[in-house]
Amino acid sequence: MPASETYLDAASTTPLHPSARQALEDALDAYGDPSRLYGRSRRARLLLDQSRERVAAALGARADELAFTSGGTEAVNLAVTGMARGARRRRHLVVSAVEHNAVLAPARWLASRGFELTEVGVDRYGRVDPDELAAAVRDDTLLVCLQQANHEVGTVQPVREAAEAAHARGAVLLVDACQAVGRLPERAVDLGADLVAVSAHKAYGPPGIGALVVRGATRLEPVLLGDERERRRRAGMENLPGAAAMASALEARVAEGPAENPRLERLAERLRSGLAAIPDLVLHGHPTERLPHLVAFSVLYVEGEALLLLLDAEGIAVHSGSSCTADTQEPSHVLAAMGAITHGSVRASFLADATEADVDRLLAVLPGAIADLREMAELDSQALDRAARSGDGR
Repeated sequence: MPASETYLDAASTTPLHPSARQALEDALDAYGDPSRLYGRSRRARLLLDQSRERVAAALGARADELAFTSGGTEAVNLAVTGMARGARRRRHLVVSAVEHNAVLAPARWLASRGFELTEVGVDRYGRVDPDELAAAVRDDTLLVCLQQANHEVGTVQPVREAAEAAHARGAVLLVDACQAVGRLPERAVDLGADLVAVSAHKAYGPPGIGALVVRGATRLEPVLLGDERERRRRAGMENLPGAAAMASALEARVAEGPAENPRLERLAERLRSGLAAIPDLVLHGHPTERLPHLVAFSVLYVEGEALLLLLDAEGIAVHSGSSCTADTQEPSHVLAAMGAITHGSVRASFLADATEADVDRLLAVLPGAIADLREMAELDSQALDRAARSGDGR
């Protein structure tokens, strides 16, 4: 990245960890089809098996419980849709209202095709009430979906309680752990999850690869068809370099992440304290149960995308997880579920090597950018008023 760039969007994607980069480069020459029997293929199979064992160990699972996917989106789609394909009498799904769209979209698609869907609301911090979640689980519930930590506001969810509620009724718990791996000390498997989805590029691995843990006797049918790879859970040629790099990245992040958290929490508090001095700005997320590296806020009377572009012009990269996206023009479902302001929302998230200077640079630029946008909005409003008065006089 350019030396002048302040990258504050680690929750979207991260650079390759040095060990992952080395593993990726080493594996580029290890081409071969792991399903064949000749020497090169046996070596490819060995690399794939070793990578699977390392990723599974980092997640607290067995190697035979892990299926590689193309990323977190495919992993959760495989979990939700694959469970439904294998369902018999259980035709009810429970999801939290703040799940990633990769969970909500297939769940709602199933609801349009005969399944019942219950979406459980959250409090103003974006956290599910465990009792409300438990009340939503029924004897015919197939699957309960609850992320380990929210992707927009960083709130950590009560996964252990969700597992207890699901298992008490014979249901399966899917945990989207994409934001949590390497950032939270608790592993979703250890909290009772039956299905765990992860994405390499959120944890200093390469894009284009992820994994789904399928624990024990959990029944799941494949969604991609055409061959019998990944223990018949997912068709398609395995991404050998990606798997090797993912294994190295997750091993490194699980080892390094917990020790980094106190410093990242101090950076987050430094940013929150500075933001508190800006008028008409609202912080989001739980005050204590939250990711250590993420700060989310909304700025009143400002569009988040416009603010993002002004910050980008100053070399500061943040995410506008709010108002609308250029693709969908729909407000953030997470903030809406929280009853929060859906316009003017910004998410800043730190890489492992973030510094106080990064925080201070954002705090130095942000007030001026906000003031400029509010002034432009006021001028636009005055121009509209004048136009309206002029129209009334004709």
